[in-house]
Amino acid sequence: MPHMTTAEAVLETLLAHGLSTLYALPGIHNDALFDAIARSEGRMRLLHTRHEQTAAYMALGAALATGRPQAFATVPGPGLLNASAALLTAYGLGAPVLALVGQIPAEALDRGWGHLHELPDQLGLMRHLTKFAARIPSPAAAPGLVARALAEAQSFRSRPVALECPVDVWGRAGMATPAAPLAPVRPEPDPEAVEAAARLLGAAERPLILAGGGALEAAPELRALAEMLQAPVVTYRRGRGLLPTTHPLAASMPVGNALWARADAVLGVGTRMHFAQSLWGTDPELKIVRLDIDAEEITRFRRPDVALEADAAPGLRALLAALPAHNRRRVPREDVAAAQAAFADRLSRQEPQMSYLRALRAALPEDGIVVEDVTQVGFVGRLAFPVSAPRRYLSPGYQDNLGWAYGAALGVQAALPGRAVVALCGDGGFLYQAQELASAMRHDLPVVAVVFEDGAFGNVRRIQEEHYGNRLIGCDLANPDFVAFAHSFGANAFRVADPAGLQRALAEALAARAPALIAVKVGEMPSPWDMLTPRRVRGQEGWRSVQP
Repeated sequence: MPHMTTAEAVLETLLAHGLSTLYALPGIHNDALFDAIARSEGRMRLLHTRHEQTAAYMALGAALATGRPQAFATVPGPGLLNASAALLTAYGLGAPVLALVGQIPAEALDRGWGHLHELPDQLGLMRHLTKFAARIPSPAAAPGLVARALAEAQSFRSRPVALECPVDVWGRAGMATPAAPLAPVRPEPDPEAVEAAARLLGAAERPLILAGGGALEAAPELRALAEMLQAPVVTYRRGRGLLPTTHPLAASMPVGNALWARADAVLGVGTRMHFAQSLWGTDPELKIVRLDIDAEEITRFRRPDVALEADAAPGLRALLAALPAHNRRRVPREDVAAAQAAFADRLSRQEPQMSYLRALRAALPEDGIVVEDVTQVGFVGRLAFPVSAPRRYLSPGYQDNLGWAYGAALGVQAALPGRAVVALCGDGGFLYQAQELASAMRHDLPVVAVVFEDGAFGNVRRIQEEHYGNRLIGCDLANPDFVAFAHSFGANAFRVADPAGLQRALAEALAARAPALIAVKVGEMPSPWDMLTPRRVRGQEGWRSVQP
């Protein structure tokens, strides 16, 4: 067994698992880890940020864009708390992110002595934000814990994990052997469940498929099954691009809401089906098949008619093999065409958001990646931005945390340096991480931030106008000159006032392959919330089948 420090043991195990970038902010509790990186002869790339939230968001963005585990490091206490929103978002999005968090000296743990950055029960807190969390006690234990954490992050439902290490343990030397990767645990599809699902779906007249982030590695299988069933595939946020949005069976959430009313069988693939089951309504006539790697998720709202616990790709392949023996003949459905036409008509009135999205699509390469923040154009984008493949439109999911996008986009760019990456921001959200223009310049990350300026937290303002008698408080903003602000970091910057100007500026910014900001002056935009607010279309209010 080699003789090495705990930090070296962690570093070598990360490298053995294919992790070659660490997003981090330096601090005394992790000095030995940074020193190990400095002595790694360039094998581990360190991307340091100006705030811990951005280190964590960069790891999250990289994980979402690649589907592979990513790691970040922070000091304990304030450092972890600054990163906690990104960890919570990673949990909601099912992203395999590893947090490496410093800790006070081992002898002082749980004594309340008031050490620098001491956080009571930090490990307990991390367990609330992650799937697995543990403390590294020694060099010998470090490799196994890193290997286990990364395996947990990818087993069953992917989610973030965390390891903490006391400051005096990082630099402690001892015998340790870097651990090889452990195989993630993923259940195989049960043949009886597959056969039951094939019979149910094959007999349906109006089948519907809902697909989410758990299906991102199964796009070819999902498309083949949809075409075999002639079933529309409804996606929202993480599932965008599982079917190219130009495919006749690709359906956005409002289309799915309309079709739900008459569907006789639904297949949910890697999706929580939250809106559908809790808000759109269910009844005993609607037959539901759930294909999900998370057994707990399968029965969260109601017991499905068929539960198929498996990873999406092998589960769909099993269904594709079993379905032909049971599948009825179907013709193109008029209800699908009518729902698509109604949605297109509604979108045609959503201006200027749709024109800005068309400009963005025209300037962005086909494989370019958009990271959507919580903003007026983003609300429409999650329904209507054309996407041709998975992982090309990234959304914060149900956390919907304002200000995540720019840091996440920097992580996407770091992980996929050859791709065009755009952060779609409002003026409120961008200033959460605007200082990270410094990190973009320092690490040569050519993300383009498109910042829509309406001088307000726009959605908050609209709610106050419409529901609180136009009593406005805490929603109006004092903004910097965003162009001058970006120039002060040495970044390229543009000011535009219409969709045509955005298209020209974005094309120029992307061609330069340098960090850039485009400030887009806009007024108050029309509400998209009639499309985003799900409505009940079947069943009785409050109806639930027998819970497990």
